[in-house]
Amino acid sequence: MIGYALFFAFSCFGLALLMNIYRIVQSPGPGDRILALDTMVVNAIALLALFGILKGTTIYFEVSMIIAMTGFISTVSYTRFLLRGDIIE
Repeated sequence: MIGYALFFAFSCFGLALLMNIYRIVQSPGPGDRILALDTMVVNAIALLALFGILKGTTIYFEVSMIIAMTGFISTVSYTRFLLRGDIIE
């Protein structure tokens, strides 16, 4: 039963990633692109966690934490660059 649930979850998050890619390409402004990239990071973290559950190992959870930190920093950097035109003051 867990196999069916994992397959369904992989399908949902894969579809969400495809929708995010569409939103990045067809967005009206840079703010929407930043939001879509941040949502892609969240979906990638979810996929890594699901893959860790599927394989039964904890290394994927550690990798997802590293990606979460990198995604947070990139979102803050993109937003700061959008607002001020400079990342480092």
